Amino acid sequence: MPRPILLCLVQAATARSLCRTRQRDRQNLGGVQAVSAVEPPGIRISEIFGPTIQGEGVLIGQPTVFVRTGGCDYRCAWCDSLHAVDSRFREDWRPMSVEQIWSQVRALSGGEPLMVSLSGGNPAIQALGDLIVCGHQDGYRFALETQGSVARDWFSMLDVLVLSPKPPSSQMSVDWAQFEACLDAAQGKPLTVLKLVVFGDEDYDFARDVAARYPHLPTYLQPGNHTPPSPDAADGPIDIEGVMQRMEWLVDKVTQDRWFEARVLPQLHVLLWGNKRGV
Repeated sequence: MPRPILLCLVQAATARSLCRTRQRDRQNLGGVQAVSAVEPPGIRISEIFGPTIQGEGVLIGQPTVFVRTGGCDYRCAWCDSLHAVDSRFREDWRPMSVEQIWSQVRALSGGEPLMVSLSGGNPAIQALGDLIVCGHQDGYRFALETQGSVARDWFSMLDVLVLSPKPPSSQMSVDWAQFEACLDAAQGKPLTVLKLVVFGDEDYDFARDVAARYPHLPTYLQPGNHTPPSPDAADGPIDIEGVMQRMEWLVDKVTQDRWFEARVLPQLHVLLWGNKRGV
């Protein structure tokens, strides 16, 4: 066998060995009961897509491949990714091994390392530690966004941790003990930031309170999209004018209040592609 082919086979075998899934760590589903008593093996994946750009928060504009997991312990009133949240779509969530996920990420990126965004749903309810280890071995970096309701020990392996406690308009309640546990799990290793969605005055006041509670964390504010897509469609109408009016209102609020530590950013992907999925 020619040496280059032999070397390639050896490297592939080594990569498979390094990426082999360790025994899955116990999953804390945030008090949400499973729909069935037996879960299929693997990580539940709603979709994997990219490369595109990160559309929001601290990494806005950065080339990214998205790994969107299925399942969430929240049901936010204005959720814009219900296809990855609502259990009626669970049959669409493919159980995938670390090797299968990583093969797809590498194929999408052409093997060139970039940022991988772990999203959902709430990706923290999945066992993603082995995936992060596998990707780091290939030079990729990982960001995860979560509401801070489920703490995982592998948070400390992330490169970026975005904590997004949900405001009053979501109709969800924040468990601050669990939120603190997420910070503890990160051990100060990843870049950790706050991202807060704002629809109105009550959300704005909530954001100010959260930022005051964690002054050491950079704060990113995002105007909410009041016309989220239907989970049954890959696209849908959106009120861009209304979203931009909220953006302008939020900028005015921040500057008038002299809240100069906050960063106000739009959802860039919404401005470019509306409610289109997979971009």
